[in-house]
Amino acid sequence: MDILLQEDSIISPLGFSTSENIKAIKAGVSGLHFHENSRFLNGGFYAGIVDKSLLAEHFSKIGDSSKFTKLEQMMLLSIQSVLNNNQLDLSETGLVISSTKGNVDLLGDSRNFSKDRASLISLAKIIQDFFGFKLQPIIVSNACVSGGLAVAIAKRFIQVGKFTDAIVVAGDLVTDFVTSGFQSFQALSATPCKPFSKNRDGISLGEAAAAILVSRRERKANNISLVGDATVNDANHISGPSRTGEGLYKSIQLALKEAKLAALEIDYLSAHGTATLFNDEMEAIAFNRAGLEHVPVNSFKGFYGHTLGASALIETILTKHSLLNNELYPSLNFEELGVSKPINIIDKLEKRELKIALKTASGFGGCNLAMILKKAF
Repeated sequence: MDILLQEDSIISPLGFSTSENIKAIKAGVSGLHFHENSRFLNGGFYAGIVDKSLLAEHFSKIGDSSKFTKLEQMMLLSIQSVLNNNQLDLSETGLVISSTKGNVDLLGDSRNFSKDRASLISLAKIIQDFFGFKLQPIIVSNACVSGGLAVAIAKRFIQVGKFTDAIVVAGDLVTDFVTSGFQSFQALSATPCKPFSKNRDGISLGEAAAAILVSRRERKANNISLVGDATVNDANHISGPSRTGEGLYKSIQLALKEAKLAALEIDYLSAHGTATLFNDEMEAIAFNRAGLEHVPVNSFKGFYGHTLGASALIETILTKHSLLNNELYPSLNFEELGVSKPINIIDKLEKRELKIALKTASGFGGCNLAMILKKAF
């Protein structure tokens, strides 16, 4: 049974649709800008932040922005865009929601909203009620693999017959809670992040939302199938990745096994690529162990920053469109390779025939994810 990745939408500083986001990426436009804040080193930090006024303007077409938080508006807009282009019976459609922190900003300043709304259960209920989904929402919150893991979970529920269609939505914000946490690790970059580069010095944060329709029902001639996925926890450290890349390596091997593919059949690799010293090194080691050192690879973090629970879904959507468009998108801000093992970084936009791609993600607590996407035509 083919599980298809169909209609999608990305809401980010680069645009309020997937097409706007891809147009910005092809033009080399980054959503990262400096945001002044005296509480932080260097007087502020680089991040990709969605403009509130522009968001409210777009959201006013579907609801009253004063009744919904910023995160809720972003996630609801992304789902609405997917629903606009598909006739779905929401009484039978699954809803899978991914976020690492949800409305955590309400714990500091609840404004017109109850602090209870900070819970992920409340976020799920708001999304469910807004559209009228009847099935109980599934909540996925497993650090920074969450957005991709949500797609994999939707796939598995469809395979066992729980539903035929599922909407997967993911979102997270740049908040004081998150930025303070990464500053405590001394992991915030003083410049827009530089994944896999020799002079990288940490992450840039970002906020975004995305949604995608996962289905076993063909609706269009051109489809992308999710043919393999796996997640392995290396149990190395609460915030540090395995030095041998063990969890990511095993995830890749298991995903390839399910897909019945060999590493040499992978045409493109979308990495997690946070631009921290340890993450990028770990990924390079895992890719080499898996025999993927020659596969063109990029990170989208230079465009978006790290959008936490939304990152793996956004990057899965972009990987899908790379396959459909036969385009390799550059790893923005890359300079000189700064990892100990060779990898083939994409440094400019390139047209190339693509059939199969691998998307990886890793996160705190030792979680790792690998997903294999394949053209279904």
